[in-house]
Amino acid sequence: MLQISNVFVNVSKGEFAKSDDLQKAFGTHSVEEVVKQILKKGEVQVGEKQRDHDLTSLRKEIATLVAEKSVEPETQRPYPVGIIEKAMTEAGFSVKQNKTAKSQVTECLKLLQTDSKLPIQRARMRVRVSVPSADRDKLRDKIVDGAEKVENEETREVDWEVVMLIEPSQFKVINELLQKQCRGKGRIETLTFAATATT
Repeated sequence: MLQISNVFVNVSKGEFAKSDDLQKAFGTHSVEEVVKQILKKGEVQVGEKQRDHDLTSLRKEIATLVAEKSVEPETQRPYPVGIIEKAMTEAGFSVKQNKTAKSQVTECLKLLQTDSKLPIQRARMRVRVSVPSADRDKLRDKIVDGAEKVENEETREVDWEVVMLIEPSQFKVINELLQKQCRGKGRIETLTFAATATT
C-alpha cells in the first residue's frame, strides 16, 4: 500500500529527495515514475519490531513442528513446545528468516541431538504393511529389515500383514518396494506418528 507519493532521502527527518538526486538514481525527474520503479523493483523494509515479531513467530513454529516430530527416547512421549524452545536456545539454533519453518526442522532436530542436553529423537511411525500372501516370502525380510520393532505379524489366506515401528525415512523406502514388487496390491498405511510407550 502506497502511503505517500513522495521519495525521501531520510524518512525519520522528513527530508525529500531533490530532483537532481532522482535523475542520478532513477534516470528521471518525475516523482511518479520513481515511485512506480520503487514499487515494481524495490524491497520492503521491515521495522525492527516487525522483524523481531516475525522471527519469534517463526521460531515458535519451528519449535512446534520439532515437538510434533520428536520424542523423549526412553518414554517415547513428546516434549512440550516450551521445552523444545529452551533446548533450541541452549543449542544455539538460529532461525533463518528467508526459509520456511518446515525446511528448518531437520537441521534444528540434528542440532538439538548434538548440542543440547535434551535427550531427543525423531518420533517413530507405527505402520501397517499388507502384501499378497504369494509375495510374503520374497518381501518379508526386505520389509521387516526397515523396522525398529515388529509389533504384530499375521499371515492369512489372502494376505500377509505386519504392524511395526519405523523411522519416518523408511516409509518411502517400503512404499517404493511395494510399488515395484506388488503391482499395486501391496499397501502401507500410517497408524500413528509418535509412538507412545507400551507397557
